[in-house]
Amino acid sequence: MTSLLDDPVRRTAERLGARQRGAVVVGAVRGGQSALHGADPGTLFEIGSVTKTFTALALARLAARGAVGLDQPLRDLLPRDITAPERGGEVIRLAHLACHTSGLPRLPKGILPRGLFRSDPYAGCTGEFLLDGLRRTRLRSVPGTRFRYSNLGAGLLGLALARHTGTDYDTLVQTEICRPLGMTDTRVVLDPGRTARLAAGHSRTGRPRPPWHLAALAGAGGLHSTVPDLLALARAQIGPAPEELAEAVALTRTTAHRINAETAVHPGWISARLPRSRHRILFHTGGTGGYRSLLAVAPEHRAAVVVLNATTRPVDRPGLDLLAQIIDSAPGPDPVPAAAGT
Repeated sequence: MTSLLDDPVRRTAERLGARQRGAVVVGAVRGGQSALHGADPGTLFEIGSVTKTFTALALARLAARGAVGLDQPLRDLLPRDITAPERGGEVIRLAHLACHTSGLPRLPKGILPRGLFRSDPYAGCTGEFLLDGLRRTRLRSVPGTRFRYSNLGAGLLGLALARHTGTDYDTLVQTEICRPLGMTDTRVVLDPGRTARLAAGHSRTGRPRPPWHLAALAGAGGLHSTVPDLLALARAQIGPAPEELAEAVALTRTTAHRINAETAVHPGWISARLPRSRHRILFHTGGTGGYRSLLAVAPEHRAAVVVLNATTRPVDRPGLDLLAQIIDSAPGPDPVPAAAGT
């Protein structure tokens, strides 16, 4: 059966795919309808910073079970010989890392911005490298007071949670998010079969770009995924979420830091209005050496869009325009089904 979403999703995929060498896949859901166009749905991409939504949701799941606390100091989860920086009498807490309010710099100590032009700039970010650099890091602001986007902070959160649960980041994400949602292709390390399905990355001008390996910084941007997998995550966000994830999803909504009158940051998400629209959404973008990604959800309208592109050409505007079109073309939001037992 043809979905009402088919035409706008197909047109978006065609526009993005025109005049570029890399693969692109676009997917959308709205209530019970869905559509997906572009390359083969099983195509894998580096999703870059969209990974941060997984890291934050893993934190929320652990917090919902009482394994950690959102206000728990980061130092509680670090080795005893590692001192986390403080400022103004305030310590870095786990929620600060998830909301980019820790005061930590954008990049780990020892990695300069110009280093990002290397073919694989984060490959040397071992746990030892990150934690040793943390000892020598000075906070840019008092924790909890100011939004400062930090790959270092998100990476440290993923590393700390994995160590606290006695596993690695890849396994943490599989256990806490992917298995409950039936996501079979989202992971850091790809086996040979999934490696064969990984789209080759490209620069904006179409030059081949090598894959990135984020090592112990994986929680900031190390995951690979597919559009169907990310649509499964989107469905949990627009509701109803599976019972085992419902409390965690709610925690990511109720925890927030206001950036300005129109924008707030939540664990793993930015909340803002769609351009030229009254509709509020939650979104995150991602980018690595040869890929760009967008995950955007409008919970009030039970709508979501995912765009994965194997070039560094931006996907934000086309994806957000698609989400606005999906919302505005519908007669009204589908009712959210009641949760089981209510």
